[in-house]
Amino acid sequence: MKNQFLIVLGALLVMASCKQEKPKEEAEEKTNAVSNTIETITPDGAWCWFSDPRAIYVHGENPGVLTGWVKADGTIEVAQIYPKGAIKTQILADTLDKDDHANPAFVELSNNQNMVFYTKHFDYYVRHHTSMIGGNELFNNAVLFDPFTDEELEKFPVKRTTYANPFSLEAEGGKLYCFGRWTGYKPNIMTSIDNGKSFSKSRVMITNYPFDNNNRPYVKYYSDGKSKIHIVFTDGHPSIELTNSIYYAYYENDAFWRADGTKICSMEELPFEPKDATVVYKADETNGKSWIYDVAADKKGNPVILYTRYPDDEHHIYHYTKYDGTTWIDNQIVDSGDWFPQTIEGTEERELNYSGGLTVNPLNTNIIFTSEEVNGIMEIVKYQLDDSGRIKSKEQITKDSKYDNIRPFIPRNMKIGDEPVVLWMQNEKYIHY
Repeated sequence: MKNQFLIVLGALLVMASCKQEKPKEEAEEKTNAVSNTIETITPDGAWCWFSDPRAIYVHGENPGVLTGWVKADGTIEVAQIYPKGAIKTQILADTLDKDDHANPAFVELSNNQNMVFYTKHFDYYVRHHTSMIGGNELFNNAVLFDPFTDEELEKFPVKRTTYANPFSLEAEGGKLYCFGRWTGYKPNIMTSIDNGKSFSKSRVMITNYPFDNNNRPYVKYYSDGKSKIHIVFTDGHPSIELTNSIYYAYYENDAFWRADGTKICSMEELPFEPKDATVVYKADETNGKSWIYDVAADKKGNPVILYTRYPDDEHHIYHYTKYDGTTWIDNQIVDSGDWFPQTIEGTEERELNYSGGLTVNPLNTNIIFTSEEVNGIMEIVKYQLDDSGRIKSKEQITKDSKYDNIRPFIPRNMKIGDEPVVLWMQNEKYIHY
């Protein structure tokens, strides 16, 4: 029986600046200059950080930012934020799951429609909607897709869906990829070649052998929508894997590759093991276990990864690492403090490794935003880094806050000319997910 968790959460906030203008070089520089205008999107919403993109820019006739959240009663709600600040919302699923793991994730399709995907924390379906054409709502009714096959379940006998991470690749004619933790409690992949009208059944993508039904790698994905999907993952959960390390691979052209371009396996040869991928951070007792928070690609297409090291559970140390084509360049950003959940007095904290989180600008990976402790409260802080990931400047965005500001995210599918936006949660009360 599922435990009941108290979820009473604060607002998602948006910080916007003036619209960027071309040329490209000047536009990229303007991503550095934000006006720090802070507005509330909703007084009732939460999200986790493993169903992404939890916000995207959309273009065409009705440009803006699509995002969504889980309300305190478990309702799934989405919103489009228009360039002049107007917000249109829609409830996708009423009282579905009182759990922040159920937040929606978005993708812009090759036909200029949009899709949204989500699951319950413990579910048997991947739920998705396609944008409405000519109607009054943002999205059509839900489709519940069963991703499981008897063949995969025989090899990896756990039947459960959690998370959804959709991407579309231009180089493959708009082929749609969706990733999540499904069969086997492991990262899975499913695809669509008709803009989400139908999907292949899912396949396990990453697993250890022998199969362990209690092991669950955590994965972050990023794509610029062209030909490549970056994949960063851990051994498992840091509360279970005491030397939780970080690995990298990417998908391109029907195969999976290490950071140096050597092949791991083809799509047909899945799954692969963590040891087959590139090691980004090898955890040990001295430097601590780790967890991942964001990934993007620099101007050369090389991965940039944001993660946390935990030398102990009271010190959540943020790191920025990037691949230069040969080696990983790693820099410590800040000791962000400890966990943000509000531990009930007299009880033990259940999520010791819930850091405030951090996010990277996908168009300028030298800009990151963190959630870090300042005078006992988690505040949003912007860092400007040099090309090696060293800190050039620091600016505190939220100040003297009453409530914690956590889990910042810069919308994906960002193009030159899009207005810079950062979204985050503000917690009036967060006991557990």
